[in-house]
Amino acid sequence: MMTRIDLNSDLGERDTLEGLAIDAEMMPLITSVNIACGGHAGTSKLMRRTACLAAQYGVAIGAHPGFPDPEHFGRTERSLSPQDIVSLMRNQIETLANVLSGDHLALTHVKPHGALYNMAGQDPEIARAVVTAVQAIDHTLVLYALAGSVLANEAQAAGLAVVHEAFADRAYQADGSLVPRSEQGALLQTEEDVRRQLRQLMMGTVTSVEGSPVAIQADSLCLHPDTPHAVSLARMIRHELESAGIRVAGIRDEHV
Repeated sequence: MMTRIDLNSDLGERDTLEGLAIDAEMMPLITSVNIACGGHAGTSKLMRRTACLAAQYGVAIGAHPGFPDPEHFGRTERSLSPQDIVSLMRNQIETLANVLSGDHLALTHVKPHGALYNMAGQDPEIARAVVTAVQAIDHTLVLYALAGSVLANEAQAAGLAVVHEAFADRAYQADGSLVPRSEQGALLQTEEDVRRQLRQLMMGTVTSVEGSPVAIQADSLCLHPDTPHAVSLARMIRHELESAGIRVAGIRDEHV
């Protein structure tokens, strides 16, 4: 049974009044933030704004690199060589690191975005490219990966610290992978469905769309800011966790 959990969210992706407002409401509810760093979204100004907001709440700051495809928000698969993946990841992570250095803020982790995240979770060659990029920048950075995925296994084998991530608002397949967003039912949108899956995750399992149980041991839950009613769902999730006696804490909390 879960005893502690990190809550992370992918922020700094929308430079609009609505996007900025959601980021501001989400930040106090989470313990780690993944900031878009110029691939699928994000500008230097928005990176700095998001990072400074995170610092106000003591939220760990991570990079959220993705395919350079803002038109499709980095959620469309692309055929790139491992060398190209290493290059795009390094460029984006270093862009955020340079922004952070101006405010003396530390980069703690990396979480690939969208299609890159999903592809690395299934393809060992892509996973190794992601690991290579992270290690080339700083081998002490923590890598977020889908719990039980190829990426998680490759990163651990290479000696990286890994945060095994789960989702309360995404449907799972029997092999532990996420149902693609292009398929119906991929996103759980009602509070009842999200609460039901959250309670399963707290016990170390989820029910797949095929109806079979999938064992999942998660270190972190992702709270998507673009899910309908994202902020109210985030508040519900945090309340449920704390009411169950589960400690919400960051990945590098000194008391963990």
